[in-house]
Amino acid sequence: MKDEIPGLQAKLKDLEGFLKIRDRIEKLAGLEKKTLAPSFWDDPRAAREVLREIEREKGWLTLFTASEKALADALFYREMASQENDAEAAREREKSAGRLAESIEALELKKMLDGEDDACDAIFEIHSGAGGTESQDWAQMLLRMYTRYFERKRYQNEIIDYLAGEEAGLKTVVLTVKGPNAFGYLKAEIGVHRLVRISPFDANARRHTSFASVSALPLETDSGDFVMNEADIRVDTFRSGGAGGQHVNKTESAVRMTHVPTGIVAQCQSERSQMKNRDNCMKLLTARVRSFVREEEDKKREAKAEKKKKIEWGSQIRSYVLHPYNLVKDHRTDFETSNTASVLDGDLDDFIRAYLLAK
Repeated sequence: MKDEIPGLQAKLKDLEGFLKIRDRIEKLAGLEKKTLAPSFWDDPRAAREVLREIEREKGWLTLFTASEKALADALFYREMASQENDAEAAREREKSAGRLAESIEALELKKMLDGEDDACDAIFEIHSGAGGTESQDWAQMLLRMYTRYFERKRYQNEIIDYLAGEEAGLKTVVLTVKGPNAFGYLKAEIGVHRLVRISPFDANARRHTSFASVSALPLETDSGDFVMNEADIRVDTFRSGGAGGQHVNKTESAVRMTHVPTGIVAQCQSERSQMKNRDNCMKLLTARVRSFVREEEDKKREAKAEKKKKIEWGSQIRSYVLHPYNLVKDHRTDFETSNTASVLDGDLDDFIRAYLLAK
């Protein structure tokens, strides 16, 4: 078998420098020293921030130490197998090499979830695209898929806006998603998703192609230096449509907010209470405006335009083919599987991992 240990050893060495492990050890020692000061809890907010930093650095060092342990085991068994021609040692060498590869991948994945917003909760949106009823039904299927994914990740999710399709499915749905690294994972799903299947709405049972887009924004509980000026926001109320009983249709509980300087709009109508819709709408508008402002500051307008391609053929990030064969393929990484039922039931971890590691 090919000896992968030297390559893995070199990769771990590169990661040690890239992740500044020695600096992290010194930083952790300094942070822990702070906690010993008699005045540490005089400022509870600052103290909690220090404790969060300690946990963050410990997480990195624990994972790196596990990788070093796996490397030491792999080197030990490789040496034993080569000197004594020991079959059992050779098997242990392969097991250790496998553990080393897994721990290195975990380090790489953790690094890809170390962005400024990756730890945030998320605003998650699905919009039907070209294809009418077909695409609206596909958007509903995507909502089910992601709801199952959230259950697998034990993420809390709440629909804050929902616009039903005219005949079936949905046109638009907006959710808040709360859990560890929610935005960090969901950013991998941003783009156009394409479905190929025999249409359940076609009496002639012809094959149809449908499109829907997915987007995600970081939802911060503390917006930091970013503050929305209420004078820049125009608020309109209107009667909600869709399910919800007479109350929904007879009272102006739905809320639409427009950020006048940018023209960015958010609306929420999922709740019977106008107050709750206002609160959700403000969260959504703040996330959208904050994202826009950041992109402006970072001069990423071209990247933003690229992400918002038309929801149609040629711009998809992933294809889900249910006829004439079964295949789900991510066009950014070429990762694919024929187990379409599992994917549509929320098994997305391999696709997300492949995307994050490729980046």
